[in-house]
Amino acid sequence: MNESTTPPLQATPDGGAEVRLVLRLQWEDVAALGQEAGQLAARLQRPVTLDEAVSHRLRVRPTAAHAKPATPQQTVAPSTVSSLPSRSPGDQARQAIEKITGSA
Repeated sequence: MNESTTPPLQATPDGGAEVRLVLRLQWEDVAALGQEAGQLAARLQRPVTLDEAVSHRLRVRPTAAHAKPATPQQTVAPSTVSSLPSRSPGDQARQAIEKITGSA
């Protein structure tokens, strides 16, 4: 990586570091992060942003570098897998919002 593409790293007052990234996520992942942010907010009894929920998740869950070596996973035979119909981005957004708000 060269300097022009490396995201800036910034020290934070609490002794940590901050790297700003842009991630492309599926709506289901955004919904899961929203649920996790809601759980964290309930535990901390204060509002929590999605980036705070992500930071918390990265701190408390083992990363690939620290995880145990992967064991071979069982695979499903292709003949037993049915394809799901694709949904429009609008449908995905609505479903994610309903999942977050619990209005599904």
